[in-house]
Amino acid sequence: SALYILWITMAHVAGQDDREKTTALKDLLSRIDLDELMKKDEPPFIFPQTLEEFEYAFNEYGQLRHTKTGEPFVFNAREDLHRWNQKRYEALGEIITEYVYELLEKECNMTKEILPVNAQDEPTSFIYLSPDALSNPSKLLVLIQGSGVVRAGQWARRLIINQDLNSGTQIPFIRRAMEEGFGVLVLNPNLNYLEVEKPPKLSPIRSPAEGSDEPAEKRERKDGQEGKKKREFYEKYRNPQKETETERIPIRENSSSEDHVLYVWDHFVSRAAAKNVFIMAHSYGGLSFVEMMNQREVQVKNRVCAVAFTDSAHNLWLQETTKGTQDWIFQYCCNWVSSPEPLDTPLDSMLPDCPKVSAGTERHELTSWTSFDSIFRFFAEVLKAREDEEAEENSNPVTTRRSSFRNKHQDL
Repeated sequence: SALYILWITMAHVAGQDDREKTTALKDLLSRIDLDELMKKDEPPFIFPQTLEEFEYAFNEYGQLRHTKTGEPFVFNAREDLHRWNQKRYEALGEIITEYVYELLEKECNMTKEILPVNAQDEPTSFIYLSPDALSNPSKLLVLIQGSGVVRAGQWARRLIINQDLNSGTQIPFIRRAMEEGFGVLVLNPNLNYLEVEKPPKLSPIRSPAEGSDEPAEKRERKDGQEGKKKREFYEKYRNPQKETETERIPIRENSSSEDHVLYVWDHFVSRAAAKNVFIMAHSYGGLSFVEMMNQREVQVKNRVCAVAFTDSAHNLWLQETTKGTQDWIFQYCCNWVSSPEPLDTPLDSMLPDCPKVSAGTERHELTSWTSFDSIFRFFAEVLKAREDEEAEENSNPVTTRRSSFRNKHQDL
């Protein structure tokens, strides 16, 4: 009987040990995030600094291709490592940005103008100007892209990487405008701050039990049971590769797309010699233009001939535009929007706005490229209508520009 009691006691103790081990294991597993688990074998976030090092180049058709295989860019370079693949894609995107800047300067003969114009020792942005952007007495074209990572000269990074330079950059618009006698001004509404790295924080290695409400004695006993291997196992999966922490220092008077567009209007567009100013604004760029017009309504009406929007994000109601602004936008603007309808098909608008026509594509980022010829045809017709009106006014002062242009615009 004594032997039986001893056996029961030992079994009970063993059962307690097993239960404690099971509880400890469950506790450990509950602390492991599956997303973190996926990061355990991530390579370092160290990527090539040039297209050549990436082993990619643009071919004669402006398509990005691997220099050895000739294949398009592959996002999933490493399976099951989405975060690493995304970081690699972003690193390539930064190289693409610099590449487009180089094209603007070398192939389009544009110059960089630092903003703010009187910048001292502070964060800065910049825009690009054609040689005659401010001196051309006839025509000036202002290009405003949408929001996001795109910088001066780009419509969509994804198109540049996955399709070609023509569809993803503003370069075809710049070249066409120059051929037709426009000065050109390229805005940079998304470069709003300087990003600097924060100094690393030194923190002690935390054990899984740290921060617990358990008594110290129990924690020490549990630590002893887990042992060194278990703690190392825990730390490995709870402390994957950390991303660099940064802080943003805003650029004076250019800390948002809206601020940037207003600043460039005040310091460049309003001072340009061009008699006829044309604006092309994609997506959020359209909203920024309308916001600028809210503050410079009279100037815009006096200087701007026409605005071509492409899938613009503006909203005349939510942006609290005046009746005068609404009338002007209805009369002198046109919005090419994503639609399954054929290119230039007129579309109904639910709210009072400028005329909407199909861009001939359902892809938002492609609307600028698919509307390319239509936009320049629109500008040419508007300019001809204006010149005809001026000639008619000189011979018949009773004719008004507004009524004459409205008829021409409706014909278009």
